[in-house]
Amino acid sequence: MPGTPPPPPAPAGPGLSDLARVFLRVGLLSFGGPAAQIALMHRMIVDDRRWIGPRDYLAALSFCTLLPGPEAMQLATWIGWRLHGVPGGLIAGGLFVLPGALVVLALSVLYATFGTVPPVQAAFAGVQATVVVIVIEALLRVARRALTGRAQWWIAALAFAGLFALNLPFPVIVLAAGLWGLATAGGGAAASGPAPPAALRATLRTAAVWGALWAGPVAALVLAGAGVLADLALFFSGLALITFGGAYAVLAWIAQTVVTEFGWLTTQQMIDALGLAETTPGPLILVVQFVGYLAAAPAGGPALGVAGAAVTLWVTFVPSFLWIFAGAPWLQWITAQPRLGGALSAITAAVVGVILNLSVWFAAHVFFGTVGTVEAGPVRLILPDPATVDLQAGIIALLAAWAILLRHWPLPAVIAAAAGGGAAAAML
Repeated sequence: MPGTPPPPPAPAGPGLSDLARVFLRVGLLSFGGPAAQIALMHRMIVDDRRWIGPRDYLAALSFCTLLPGPEAMQLATWIGWRLHGVPGGLIAGGLFVLPGALVVLALSVLYATFGTVPPVQAAFAGVQATVVVIVIEALLRVARRALTGRAQWWIAALAFAGLFALNLPFPVIVLAAGLWGLATAGGGAAASGPAPPAALRATLRTAAVWGALWAGPVAALVLAGAGVLADLALFFSGLALITFGGAYAVLAWIAQTVVTEFGWLTTQQMIDALGLAETTPGPLILVVQFVGYLAAAPAGGPALGVAGAAVTLWVTFVPSFLWIFAGAPWLQWITAQPRLGGALSAITAAVVGVILNLSVWFAAHVFFGTVGTVEAGPVRLILPDPATVDLQAGIIALLAAWAILLRHWPLPAVIAAAAGGGAAAAML
């Protein structure tokens, strides 16, 4: 890409064909969320092939956690950029996403075609109960890492209260937490000294090129009056700017917006979407592709559904290439800024409250047939009807909790077993 600052010299590494072959394998094996994906790349790239040094890998991981978007995909893109510049970044990042994207698209088509068949609905009822446990596991994992002091606990509690009781928008929560962390972090001098020798003009050129690739199609869809495709492009472009903390952090906001504001999906379809994304390789944020397909397909059939899925993929992942190609030359300088670290720490603490809200919201809609609301001034709470409790979903969730939290079974196996259990229970 013209104007892109070149990466620093790397140790003798692979050719582009070797890079493509390895990252195709990574893309096919990247189950289990970002932690498992990051560990897989460390083993294959750092330990087995020594294409990247462990210190550089960890520095790049720290940089990617500062960015919005899927950090594992961005780390893959950085590895490719580090080894072969922009072509390498496109190959590594693209192949990290492509296998999962193709699988999710196929599952979206099948779901839209057969999802209303009673046995299929029963199978997804079992999946939905398991999804609640999966989200709780993510909550515990993030909390152990994020809640390191009293201030972090308070941030998490306030984030939960703001979302659950006051219905504050997710971007407001992220912005408030980030500003608090920025203001209260120590402002000592950066350990890396002066800015790196990356020409600011070249960086701005890179940002302009990739910004145009991101915004150009969005503007074209809006100006053409493309209906649902324009709405998808605008909504998920905004989402790409605030997806700190991983997909779980924004799922509740996505669900509430696409269900209540746009009416693209039902609550149960949104929970099914997460269950499907959990069983496929690639970033969990691929759940947005399912949303894009189901939002567009009713208006124009499978062809428009595929277009909706493509639009969501474009505006979700092109920004990640922008962040890496424009920001990677500044990696050491950025990761050494203490105030940025403070902002990230506060946002991560807020994400705990966000995921707790998602857990409660999912659980209420999975375990109860009717969920109402009660309002008192600015406070608005969900209120499940105890008479509509779903005992079958509760039993499946307890078994899933035993398998996932205590026995640490692989998620795809647990989800498959839950789907089979739901279908069998319906037949009986």
